Amino acid sequence: MKKSKNDVWVGLFVVLGAAALLFLALKSANLLHLNFQSTYQVQAKFDNIGGLKPRAAVKSAGVVVGRVGVITFDDKSFQANVTLDMESRFQFPKDSSLKILTSGLLGEQYIGIEPGGDMANWQPGAVVTQTQSAVVLENLISQFLFNKAAEPEAAASKP
Repeated sequence: MKKSKNDVWVGLFVVLGAAALLFLALKSANLLHLNFQSTYQVQAKFDNIGGLKPRAAVKSAGVVVGRVGVITFDDKSFQANVTLDMESRFQFPKDSSLKILTSGLLGEQYIGIEPGGDMANWQPGAVVTQTQSAVVLENLISQFLFNKAAEPEAAASKP
C-alpha cells in the first residue's frame, strides 16, 4: 500500500511539471496571453506590415496597452487591415498615430502608439488613419546599394 501512495505523488508531480513546461513554452512563443481586462477594438490600415503577426504587442511608452487581433487584406485599397484589441483602461486621443516598430535590429515587430493632443478619445470600432508602415530591412539595403552604385557614375560625369 505504501508503494502505491508514493506512485500517486510521483505521478502528480510529473503531471504538474509537464503542465508548467507547456505553460512556459506557450508563453515564450507568444501563443498564450492571459488577460482578464475588458477590451475595445480599433482598426488601422497599413501599406506594409512586414512581419507583424496576430497577438503581437501594442505598446505606448514601452508599456503593453493591447494586442494585435486580426490581420486581413483589403483587396479594394490593397492595404493590410489590422484590428487592435486595446485594453479598456487605456484611452488614446483620436489623432494618435500608429507605427510598426521592431524590437532590436532583427527582433519581433510590434505596434507603437504616439499619443495625439485631441480632447476626444478613440471609441470602439474607430479607424486610425495616421499610420506608418514597417521598415523593411531588405528595402533599406537595396536603396543603400543602389545609391553606392550610382555614386561613381555621378562623380565620372562631373568635369
